[in-house]
Amino acid sequence: MRLHSSKDQASLTPALALSFLKEGNQRFVENLKAHSNLLEQVNETKANQFPFAIILSCIDSRTSAELIFDQGLGDIFSTRIAGNVLNDDIIGSMEFACKLAGSKLIVVLGHSNCGAIKGACHGTELGHLTALLSKVQTSIDTVIHDHPTADLKDQSTIDQVSFENVIFTLDHILERSTVLKEMFEQGEIGLVGAFYKVETGEVDFVKELFTL
Repeated sequence: MRLHSSKDQASLTPALALSFLKEGNQRFVENLKAHSNLLEQVNETKANQFPFAIILSCIDSRTSAELIFDQGLGDIFSTRIAGNVLNDDIIGSMEFACKLAGSKLIVVLGHSNCGAIKGACHGTELGHLTALLSKVQTSIDTVIHDHPTADLKDQSTIDQVSFENVIFTLDHILERSTVLKEMFEQGEIGLVGAFYKVETGEVDFVKELFTL
């Protein structure tokens, strides 16, 4: 959804911003891409940008948010880190996107068949990756608590951890940012948890937080 001015951006509600993403994913699944003229988008956005959402997703090469939601240059902020985990720098990026740049929606996007989550489930330790994967442990513990016989080597269990990791991450954003919490309470932004299926291209929107 191309926004051409700060006035356009300010007129959006968080719910409307979410509808743009839902419609975009539907186009993606149906192979009806609306954003194909990239050079035109370069020219349109060379002076400024008015993104309507910031999306936290995994670095997985199959999970580019711009493609999954059929968005063009200047439409969304894309924040990517293995396992779509949360840290202070990412929270700062969300604060920039929403408070300073006017975005209306924060999305945490996990996905099936995630290598980072698989590594966490398997206890992988490797340099700085060890500390990153440790952020997934609470989600692993939740799945094991709810399903004591679950096998962390099984892909279905790994995908369940990925799902729980989305909810865990989403639920801690407002706890860790007074800036975003205040914006949320005033109805200026919404938060959404979503899960991308790499097998089909579909996104399930699993948790939607809006202030009425």
